[in-house]
Amino acid sequence: MLNLILVEAALEPVPKAIIHHPAVRRDAKRRGKRPSEVLLDRSLHHAAMKGLPKAHKRGRPDIVHFCLLEALGSPLNREGGLRVWVHTIGGYVIDIDPETRLPRDYNRFKGLIEQLFQRGSVPPGAEKPLLRLRRMELRELLEEIGATYVIALTSHGREGRLEEICGRLIKEEGPTVFIGAYPKGELEGETMALVDEAVSIYPEVLDAWVVTSRLIYEFERFWRSSQPSPSASQRI
Repeated sequence: MLNLILVEAALEPVPKAIIHHPAVRRDAKRRGKRPSEVLLDRSLHHAAMKGLPKAHKRGRPDIVHFCLLEALGSPLNREGGLRVWVHTIGGYVIDIDPETRLPRDYNRFKGLIEQLFQRGSVPPGAEKPLLRLRRMELRELLEEIGATYVIALTSHGREGRLEEICGRLIKEEGPTVFIGAYPKGELEGETMALVDEAVSIYPEVLDAWVVTSRLIYEFERFWRSSQPSPSASQRI
């Protein structure tokens, strides 16, 4: 099974430093929410974000949305060969039930994640929630899931081919891949300190959801070949 972690994800509520900015208040009023309850979104809050630290890596919930749609809708996930987590830029982990079917509409997705940040789980209070939010360091998550080898797919890594990467990952007990779910820039030093290897799969920068899709497809090929063949009775 492949562990996929969307790291440094640009997914967070509007920070306190800018909740009184007109762009934020206007968006919140239009949606009937308090400014602190809405997700930071550069397409709506660009003017407010100018003074935020690391603003170039923040305010892009759409990146996580696209990546999760690719991952959760994949045959690899449907057949039990994938687990996906999100680790946000603010230091939260989102646990995702593999059976989760996220809304395809972006605004509905944002509403779902806003509820998650407010209530801690979706559905709220469920014994087995589809989504769960926890404050957790990335290192702790790796220990919890039993990661045995961690590869970061980044344009700043060594050149490599996904076929070669997945051929090695399939032999691991806890193969884990990091994909940065933010608009631009390098992975932070503390993130890179957790990886065994950093690999670039294309000469140019690729969107995170493209990398997600290509990784899953390539790993699925190796995963299928590693599964036991059905017995004669199962084929009948």
